[in-house]
Formats: sequence, C-alpha cells, structure tokens
Amino acid sequence: MIIVLKPKVPEIKLQELIKEIEGIGLRVDLSRGAEQIILGLVGDTQSVNTVRFEKNEIVAKVMRVQEPYKKVNRLFKPDGTIVTVAGQDIGGKKLAIIAGPCSVESEEQIIGVAKDVKKSGAGFLRGGAFKPRTSPYSFQGLGEEGLDMLILAKKETGMPIVSEIMDANVLDKFVEDVDIIQVGARNMQNYSLLKELGKIKTPILLKKGFASTIEEWLMSAEYVMNEGNENIILCERGMRTFETFTRNTMDICAVPIVKRLSHLPVIVDPSHGTGISWLVEPAAKASVSLGADGLMIEVHNCPDEALCDGNQALTPEMFDNIMKKLKPLAQLEGRTI
Repeated sequence: MIIVLKPKVPEIKLQELIKEIEGIGLRVDLSRGAEQIILGLVGDTQSVNTVRFEKNEIVAKVMRVQEPYKKVNRLFKPDGTIVTVAGQDIGGKKLAIIAGPCSVESEEQIIGVAKDVKKSGAGFLRGGAFKPRTSPYSFQGLGEEGLDMLILAKKETGMPIVSEIMDANVLDKFVEDVDIIQVGARNMQNYSLLKELGKIKTPILLKKGFASTIEEWLMSAEYVMNEGNENIILCERGMRTFETFTRNTMDICAVPIVKRLSHLPVIVDPSHGTGISWLVEPAAKASVSLGADGLMIEVHNCPDEALCDGNQALTPEMFDNIMKKLKPLAQLEGRTI
C-alpha cells in the first residue's frame, strides 16, 4: 500500500501518521521526493481499510500496489533512485561506465587495463576474482589474491572496483574491499545470499538470470531491499534462447520496461549480452538510446590469451573508440559520459 501525502506536510502530523500506521502492525518506508512525501506500507495490508487513511487531513491519496514487488516499485519512489559510489552517481544524468577484464589474471594485467579504461572515460573498474564457470575444469579465478590485485589497481588509478560474489562466507572481505558487489546471473535467485547482501550497505549490482522474467528479477531486488539495503543497481545481461549465433539474446527492451516499473537504476552488459566483441558497440549504442543508466563492458589487454570470455572482450583501443562514439548518443538522450 502507498500513501501519497499533500505538499508541505507539517513534520509533527507526519510522525503522528507514521505512529498510527506502525500501531496496526505495519512497517513504514518513507520516501521524500522533490515535491511529495510517499509512505510505503509493508506487511499485511490486505486487511487494512484504506478509508481510515484517506480521511487524514495530510493524505492526498492511498493506493494498493498490485505487483508482488513493493519496495522496488516506482510507485514508492517516482523520482528514481541514484546510487552514489565513491562520489559517482549511478542513475543520474551521467552514464556510469564500468569496464575491465572478465577475470583478474595478474597484477600487471589488471593495473594496465585499469589505467587504459580510465583514460578512455570509464568510472569503475570491473574484474572477477571468484568466477562461476559451467565446467569445473575452467579457470575459476584467483580468489582473494585476485581481490588484492583489484585493490592495487584501485590505489593506482583511484577507480572504485566491482567484483562478483559467489558465497556469503567471503562477504566480510567483499564489504571491506569492494565498492560494488556483483551478483551474477547464476545467483540471481540465491535468496539466502540476497538476504545477507540486504544486511549491508555496500551497493549491489544485480544481474538478470539466464531465463528469468522481469518480475522475478525485480523480486530478487526486493529480497535485498527488504533486508534494508536500498543501494541496488539492476543489470540486463542477455538471456538464453534458441538462438545459437550469439552467446545470449540481449533484451534491450527490458531497460525502458524496468525503468517504468521500478525506481532502481538499470545498466546493460553488452559483452555478456552478445558474447561477440564486434557486437558490443551496436548493443552499447542501442542501450544508451533506450535510456540505460550505464554500461558494463569487458576489456582485456590481450583478448586472444584471456583465461575467461576472450571472444567478447574488447582491446583498450576498441573500448576507447566506442567511448568516443557513445558521447554524442548520450547527449541526444540528455546524458553525459
């Protein structure tokens, strides 16, 4: 249930209303927008008669939320959420560009790529230390050693780092070292992990699952937010379909759909979304044109020798060229890079 208040509500009246709501066993999530205050009521709202609140002098209207996702619903926060990481906004006017290799392979590699992508305009460094792979014989990442290398790259460049978590057992290490914790497609519905991530304040980048619906994706975000962490960034990364030419089929329409349904920022990963390096550029352009709040692009100093996902990785030179082409597109959408 959503309660929209009238403009310029006295604080004392607001607190009285909140106390009344909590008195009937509901939890209140307060959202202060530019012009209005919205109260999100969480709990057994079906048995609540809306008339008791509609009669209140400070209430403009009361709405029942029909969708199963409540806290991530745009009805609760019409202005949209901006997640701030190390002084950079994700969801604001400037597009967030996250770039780096699929996996951290060496200190020289990650620091070199970090310097290159920063020079081209990237604001965040991505790198996998723990890698979920389909085959148990594939490179699984360097683990905590890889995280330590990411920290060195951060010290060298000042770039906030993004890395994927697979197990809550290493959560303390991630909270200490990582600026944005990524939840991969395989773990989108790992609800026990999502609950643990909801208990921290570190921003969460939540990728859509291989064959998940938009509603399931938003419900996964709801798991995190319901535990208290509202710093969530959604990431479209393609889905598994009958098509075999590309690694995945990128659902670029998910961007405007989710931005209509939810207040959370949405970025796109055209590298995983296509699986082919030469498709990254057109997919990235389409994503910006459709209103994405940012991009996550794989960049490797030598893709042919990459230990993971070399087919979709760009060289630093290719990434620099794409960044130059994206700037005028962003301006057409009223954004900057």
